Amino acid sequence: MSTGIMKGKKGLIMGVANKKSIAWKVAERLSEEGAELAFTYQNEKIGERVIPLFEEFGSEFYRTLDVSNDDDYEKVFSELAEAFDGELDFIVHAIAGGPAKEDLKGMYLDTSRASFLRAMEISVYSFVKAVQSAYPMMKDNGGSAITMSYYGAEKVVPNYNVMGVAKSALESSVRYMADDLGRDNVRVNALSPGPVLTRAASGIGEFRTLLKEFAAKAPLERLVEKEEIASSALYLLSDLSSGVTGEVIHVDSGYHVVG
Repeated sequence: MSTGIMKGKKGLIMGVANKKSIAWKVAERLSEEGAELAFTYQNEKIGERVIPLFEEFGSEFYRTLDVSNDDDYEKVFSELAEAFDGELDFIVHAIAGGPAKEDLKGMYLDTSRASFLRAMEISVYSFVKAVQSAYPMMKDNGGSAITMSYYGAEKVVPNYNVMGVAKSALESSVRYMADDLGRDNVRVNALSPGPVLTRAASGIGEFRTLLKEFAAKAPLERLVEKEEIASSALYLLSDLSSGVTGEVIHVDSGYHVVG
């Protein structure tokens, strides 16, 4: 049931890849609660799948964004500032990737330089750059930025390798930016969901085995639902969490507490 808690709020969703994306489920929940949404997506091929979704909301702002290109950031955020009259209340960053598939198998020790740098650029710096680009629109009235992490940032997860290291850097970036921007009432947090089947997750080796083991070990004895992740995102983006910043909130059926 909608409460309208996000009515009047304007936000940017980064990283919708298809209808199964966590980012899309978050967008649906925010829209239900009254938020006005803008979107960025990776390329025109993905655009063929996601633009019809954006149009379902009546969104008038959706752009491709190459997160490895600073000129792209400048162009997109300049256009966003114009579309939103210079005000932005929140960002949802759901972008990850970069390493070659072979670097998500075997030993982390064997990670190539190219995969390491690419994982850091796509999975970590893209969030830093997004908050940096949005800051001029958020600093006067405050705001909230969230990103998506994973338990592989804290513990060794088979077949996650360099992505685990990147997620660790992402979580550290959350803390440093929370400290930087707290004086302007801009909050920066992360969600760490349990494993769910998405386009990105499909690239992890033996992922379905991971799902079974997770459900068996988690205190709630089940997988998490995307709707539960979206509800936690709503909490962090709304005024309900006005005193929360620099946090990594686990939405994982309690899996992270089990030894």
